[in-house]
Amino acid sequence: MFKNSFGYLVREGLRNIRANRQMSVASIGVLIACMVLIGGALMLSLNINSLMGYVESFNEVVVWVEDDLGSVGTDMLRDTIQDMPNIASWQYVSKEDALNELSETLGSQSFLEGFEQYAEENPLPASFRLKVDSLENLPATVAALGELPGVESVESSNEVATTLMGIKTAIHVAGLVIASILMVVSVIIIANTVRVTIFNRRREISIMKYVGATNAFIRFPFMVESTVIGLISAVAAFGLLWLGTHFMYRWVGQSASGWLQLAYQSLIPFASIAPQMLLGFVVAGVLFGVVGSFIFVGKYLRV
Repeated sequence: MFKNSFGYLVREGLRNIRANRQMSVASIGVLIACMVLIGGALMLSLNINSLMGYVESFNEVVVWVEDDLGSVGTDMLRDTIQDMPNIASWQYVSKEDALNELSETLGSQSFLEGFEQYAEENPLPASFRLKVDSLENLPATVAALGELPGVESVESSNEVATTLMGIKTAIHVAGLVIASILMVVSVIIIANTVRVTIFNRRREISIMKYVGATNAFIRFPFMVESTVIGLISAVAAFGLLWLGTHFMYRWVGQSASGWLQLAYQSLIPFASIAPQMLLGFVVAGVLFGVVGSFIFVGKYLRV
């Protein structure tokens, strides 16, 4: 009995889609566009996070050490820096190493040629070159480093970090606002599609109520209709997003230069998040359908 009733209700829901196919097709088209935009905003946000992580891996803080600190003081400073939060790695560069690096950089014709014999007159300070874990905490890390005893000065790209964090925050907020608006639009679209079906069958619904049909029995076909619309839209949007991402990645890879090369190296492969993306689209499609169908069905169940 239950099996027969369930099959009947599912068929009724599918029949509603065929009966209002023009409205259903229009709803599916708009929902696909909304979901592609939501997925695109999510992909942009994830890639911005990946790009930030890539930039962080190259971000370097240089801590210049006072000349008169001595080996004991340098060891103490090294241990303090090593134990600080947000420090991913460190490298100590002695005065001699700094001189050799500068000499190699400027070449054999540089004014430093033969200067190594005057080690006592080496004007270059020793330093610690640090990599940080998070650009977000870079200003606080730089401030803390500058207060350590034995530190002459700290050099970092604070302004670049602040700009990047501002861009990251703005993109995340904009993505969240856009996604929220599109979700509301998606629910309203499905609700209006179901509303047309309910309006056309309002007398039938009244009769069913009078003969004892339960609210759940009446609701189910409309839930099937809206859920199927949501699922079709979700699968189609996922396919379009995958295809669009593939062509965009290929274009960036072929024309990458300068900052585009940096962006291309940090792009997240779509295949790595495809299962989660598809699951999210399917869940969203079902939820849009269920919520959308409940908005208007209740109105006609009050007989």
